[in-house]
Amino acid sequence: MLYAGVDHHTKTSHLTVIDQEGNVIKRKVIPSDGKEVVEALIGYGEPIKAVLEASYNWGKMYDWLDEVADEVVLAHPLKVRAIAEARIKNDKIDSRTLAHLLRADLIPEAYACPAEIRAIKRVLRQRMFLVRIKTMLKNRVHALLHQHDLEEPNTTDLFGVAGRRWLKGLHLPSPDGEILSEDLALLDVVRERIASTEGLIKKLSMGDHAVKWLKSIPGIGDFFSVLIRNEVGDISRFRSPKKFVSYTGLIPSTYASAGKVYHGRITKQGNKYLRWAFIEAVTPAIRISSELKSYYERLKRRKGTKDARVATARKLAEICWYVWTEERFYEVH
Repeated sequence: MLYAGVDHHTKTSHLTVIDQEGNVIKRKVIPSDGKEVVEALIGYGEPIKAVLEASYNWGKMYDWLDEVADEVVLAHPLKVRAIAEARIKNDKIDSRTLAHLLRADLIPEAYACPAEIRAIKRVLRQRMFLVRIKTMLKNRVHALLHQHDLEEPNTTDLFGVAGRRWLKGLHLPSPDGEILSEDLALLDVVRERIASTEGLIKKLSMGDHAVKWLKSIPGIGDFFSVLIRNEVGDISRFRSPKKFVSYTGLIPSTYASAGKVYHGRITKQGNKYLRWAFIEAVTPAIRISSELKSYYERLKRRKGTKDARVATARKLAEICWYVWTEERFYEVH
């Protein structure tokens, strides 16, 4: 068995191949190109196990290695760096370090989802990006209106049918009138692009039991259920709800001093898309579930709106783990 470590970068990558005894057989800088990767690892006449870090744009290198290597391991960046520093006395993660850690079976693996799932995730993340843009545009419009003494219409949604009719009929002085028109036009474009993804989301939810279970949870509608399903992939990777919540980065940071343990802000490590989804799901969730609303309001009185929102998002993540692992629908209380 040979072990190949790859330090992947956008234009060039560093490749090191070692044998069972740790002897370096090849160490080379190659262009980050599929053909070059295959040619560098082909023709050895014995099995090859390869490893690379789950850093930016790891997917294409993983797929190239998968064409020629017998097994490809995706390394967790933070954990592998800690192990390298402890075992090899070197915090610099290069291709040679990765190869030696792989040979010693010391690589902490990260989840490598298939190429087709990565493509779906890109579409879902694009929709998330567009939703953020939509929110930004709405906030810009609100900020602009607050610069003028206006009596807004008695409507629950300023950007609904009645609200949009009122906005388009406004005649603000220059340049605010032109700015409002531009923001509303851009908002229409963004809404159109968001709507174009609805067909794909419905297609992805059809026949997927996990999506149906997740959709039954308050606040987790059509989009969030598909997003969570594809971002997680295999829920059995997480042995407990605590492990799953940790993956979302919604757990508070912890440190100890003078024998006391203190909890700070959330770690924000892990999957930022899941973290965003659960936090965004809090608002509709507390409208639907009296139990979640009571939980949120109780924390809001004690700790404030922000902490209550994060804690409720954490509770939603725990509910997702139970519903998914137990393969059942959520019962609204």
